[in-house]
Amino acid sequence: MEDASASRLWETALGRLQLQVTRPNYDTWLKDTVGLRFEESRFVVGAPSDFATEWLNTRLRPLISNVLTALTGQALDVGFEVLGAPGLSQEAALTVNRGSATASKPSWPRPRLNPAFTFDSFVVGSCNRLAHAAAMAVASAPGHAYNPLLICGGTGLGKTHLLHAIAQEAVRSDLPVVCASAEQFTTEFVTAVRDHHTDQFRYRYRSPDILLIDDVQFLQGKDQTQIEFYHAFDELHGSGRQIALTCDRPPQDLPSLDQRLRSRLLCGLIADIKPPNLHTRMAILYAKADAQGLSMGTDVLEFLASRLPDNVRELEGALTRLAAYARLTHRPLTVELAAAALEDVTSDLPPPLPTPEAILAAVSRHFNLSRQLITGRDRDRQLTYARQIAMYLLREEARRPLTEIGRLLGGRDHATVLHGCTKISKEFNLLPETRQHVECLRRTLRHQTAA
Repeated sequence: MEDASASRLWETALGRLQLQVTRPNYDTWLKDTVGLRFEESRFVVGAPSDFATEWLNTRLRPLISNVLTALTGQALDVGFEVLGAPGLSQEAALTVNRGSATASKPSWPRPRLNPAFTFDSFVVGSCNRLAHAAAMAVASAPGHAYNPLLICGGTGLGKTHLLHAIAQEAVRSDLPVVCASAEQFTTEFVTAVRDHHTDQFRYRYRSPDILLIDDVQFLQGKDQTQIEFYHAFDELHGSGRQIALTCDRPPQDLPSLDQRLRSRLLCGLIADIKPPNLHTRMAILYAKADAQGLSMGTDVLEFLASRLPDNVRELEGALTRLAAYARLTHRPLTVELAAAALEDVTSDLPPPLPTPEAILAAVSRHFNLSRQLITGRDRDRQLTYARQIAMYLLREEARRPLTEIGRLLGGRDHATVLHGCTKISKEFNLLPETRQHVECLRRTLRHQTAA
């Protein structure tokens, strides 16, 4: 039963606490509490659930104790118990609420993680180096390195892998961590509202030292869920705890995301993961093959890397299919076997991009000019024209950056390459002769890559 003086003191304390904590913090953990009684130099507060008492004890007990001491003029410790539960004995209460070494504390549930998704198994390349380094920094110093961390990239490029790798390190360090997808967060929130268990939901997502949310783009269009996530974000970030998320695009490209939440995502480090280039795809395939105990030559790896898409999941799936095909047919892993095993997989894919070498060789043959002349310094009109078409094809067909094109063509600068590409692009639409040269070279290159 409540003590009248305890109830009045607590109402006054709540007024002060409301000014010292965030609004969502107050509404979630303090609003429904009551002052129960004095026990000598200890004040007992009632809370509606075990989750609330645990959270208040671990997060707000020092602040509440200071407020009560200031109001009464005497040092007061504070304890918490569930409303309606039988009163704790003084000895038991002191053990729990003074945070002694023998205090019982509920263990944090271990997240469901893919054991293969570790930092050691992540293949690092130029396409993902920043995201990998940032994730490792977050795992090493949660809340201090990059907070929040947002990893952006397309499907199947390794975002979830890095998120799980952070979680594995947290579990190894015995840190409370929640790792969930945005879809899971939404489902749990809807269920909690329906079943009147929002206090448990909020304890789960506002209490860990590390919160990891995958595919945050799925929060778009879910207004109430976004509000709930926004408050969880603010609570965790405001108390210095780590947040890391993944998304398939930058926050500014999420028009249906709440503006306040979008601004929170933009305040931290945004690390992009790009599709892996040929070298990185080969490294990924090599690592996956080694993990499966497969032995294959460089020619097979290069064939797979050049014919398969840049989605890491699809690379792994194709490798698994090839391994099964080899075991079932009792044949060694060769290029011919890979072509046969993956015929229906690769038949729907666009042909690989032509290499710079193939383009320069084709231009040399087409204009009957040597490679040395095309890449040299001579500015003869015919040479300049052929050189600019080479620039255009390297840009449009091989998708090479301007700086690399300049290097391939004798060390020309960015502005020169851009001028050449722009000139041929305009002439392609205006001059039939230029169109014929470009189309003829395109047909030659596509025939070569399809062969």
